[in-house]
Amino acid sequence: MTFRVYRHPSDVEGAKPVNGSENEEAAIESVATPLDPQAQFQADLKAAKDEIAEWQDRFLRKAAEFENYRKRVEKEKVETIGSAKSSVVIEFLPVADACERALKSLGDASGAETATLQQFQHGVELLYKQLLDILGRTGVVAIEAEGKLFDPHMHEALSRAETSEVKEDTIVQELRKGYMFKDRLLRPAQVIVAVQPQGKDQTP
Repeated sequence: MTFRVYRHPSDVEGAKPVNGSENEEAAIESVATPLDPQAQFQADLKAAKDEIAEWQDRFLRKAAEFENYRKRVEKEKVETIGSAKSSVVIEFLPVADACERALKSLGDASGAETATLQQFQHGVELLYKQLLDILGRTGVVAIEAEGKLFDPHMHEALSRAETSEVKEDTIVQELRKGYMFKDRLLRPAQVIVAVQPQGKDQTP
């Protein structure tokens, strides 16, 4: 019986290594070769800069969110205080109305004035002036009405009066004063508005 002996190709002189051996040797060589320190430094530096930029962007976003939150809270605080003040101030308006009506009544009774009546009138005038001063210091101002054109945002028309003496929609009489609290309407002025008589043209 005859036996054949097979030898590995690498054992044969001048034989070339198979492809697998070439790849293994290249891989070993690449692992063994150290990276360029300068290139590694540049890569690490770029990664650090990118991370810094990311955290800076996050910080700026959070800072902007906090500033918006602070402004919103401040605005809500101002609105709450303004609402509370207006709710208190509006309770004093009927007192101002009563003083105004009392002064008109005393003025109508001027023919029967006495020393006592004059003292009473003077007292009401002082009270009315003091009340208006207090309201004015808190930011309350009276709305102009008589002689002005009707403004539905400021005035409440209770009736109309036919007249050709003034332009149509002019307020000819104020029945109750209106007041503003800073930029907020406390209550509209109740007024009578002019309208042209039937069959007549509007006054230019």
